[in-house]
Amino acid sequence: MPLVIAGERSGVGKTTVTLALLSFLSQHNKIVQSFKVGPDYIDPMFHQRVTGRFCRNLDPVLTSETYVQECFSRHSQGVDYALIEGVMGLFDGASGQDDFASTAHIARLLELPVLLVLDCSKLARSVAAIAHGYCSFDPRMKIAGVVLNRVGSDRHLELLKDALESLELPILGVLQRQDTITIPDRHLGLVPTAELTDLDTLIDQLAHIGKSCFDWERLFPLLTPSLLNPKIPNSFSPLPTPHSPLPIKIAVARDRAFSFYYQDNLDSLQQLGAELMFWSPLTDEALPEGVQGLYFGGGFPEVFAEQLAENIRVREVVRRAIFEGMPTYAECGGLMYLSETIIDFNDKSWSMVGLLPTTAIMEKRLTLGYRQAMSLQDSPLLPAGTTVWGHEFHRSQLTIMPEKPLFEIRGYDKGKVVTEGWRVHQLHASYVHLHWGGCSEIPAHFLKHCHNFNQKRNKSNKSIVSYFF
Repeated sequence: MPLVIAGERSGVGKTTVTLALLSFLSQHNKIVQSFKVGPDYIDPMFHQRVTGRFCRNLDPVLTSETYVQECFSRHSQGVDYALIEGVMGLFDGASGQDDFASTAHIARLLELPVLLVLDCSKLARSVAAIAHGYCSFDPRMKIAGVVLNRVGSDRHLELLKDALESLELPILGVLQRQDTITIPDRHLGLVPTAELTDLDTLIDQLAHIGKSCFDWERLFPLLTPSLLNPKIPNSFSPLPTPHSPLPIKIAVARDRAFSFYYQDNLDSLQQLGAELMFWSPLTDEALPEGVQGLYFGGGFPEVFAEQLAENIRVREVVRRAIFEGMPTYAECGGLMYLSETIIDFNDKSWSMVGLLPTTAIMEKRLTLGYRQAMSLQDSPLLPAGTTVWGHEFHRSQLTIMPEKPLFEIRGYDKGKVVTEGWRVHQLHASYVHLHWGGCSEIPAHFLKHCHNFNQKRNKSNKSIVSYFF
């Protein structure tokens, strides 16, 4: 059965262990499917780069428990190996008060064993107390074994093995301190794969670690998908009927500045009849021909603000398209791009599209967490009064907020209420990232607006032709 890679806390090396395992498996011409617990864009990019398959996010807050089971079941079919990378510490849930949406929660939902990664850099005999605690804390959990990470020497390893011997807990991997392997990071986590110039070398190094540092005789059976658990649903609910017999063309901004997309969102648009046309606000001078809607995901527009500002032509094209009523969805970085200005970490000011009368200023303070958002007005994405779950993760703040905000927002604890988001023309712009899994009404609503816009545009063009001829 597949395996869940968990950590005793954040920063213990879950991602390194996961990528080492994925790299080794993928270099043997095997079909490997990966998953990531929680709201994350960048780790899945690394998974995809290694396996050649889209990584899928498993998050019961953004979707539902049923969707997590369905998603895992669907994408585990027909693969040789499957692997899930956890989030934070094994039992750390969304609220901090229970383990809902934690790695442990996902492991229980899918009835899968856990491989626990332990940071041993400052431990000797105490490693046994930590391992024992994790094994006994929740009797519903099955700990298949441990990976000892950041082991300092052969003598250090002996001490760790002696301490763990009485627990009869398999040691399935041992990683020495790896000073030569580093994955660069910055203010929102790892640097995305598209910006790394020597990624192939890194993957080769990780594959070597995967080959030499793990007990594959014991691991292979744990990574092979078994027959489906009959308790887990294996099919999605049917999607709504597409609104147009012809493909609805959606221009999706995707480059180094805009790369935060859940693949499930893009899949749902295509399944509803959309044709996705990827383009770059950094380098393209125009939108793809014949588009009927725009989708700006999150990313790092602040890092590439100068290049975005220099592309004056496409900024004007985007501004005019939205002004003329083209349905547009902009999340976080997309919202920043549509503002008047971005002020970066060096206090330099860069002109953006200028559709929203506000400035995005980069700050040290990080805004993050799950959000319950209720739409206060109709938008191309949601009817007024709709409540959805999303998440925020950004270091920018807006200087001016709209008089009529898009969302009323509460945190996961349902406490303080704030308002946020812009609804201008047919634009839905917000800091809140949404995962459309299990909620096909959202992409269906967006495509309906795109279809209606296209019909109005065609009628307008016919009227102009009739007037002149």
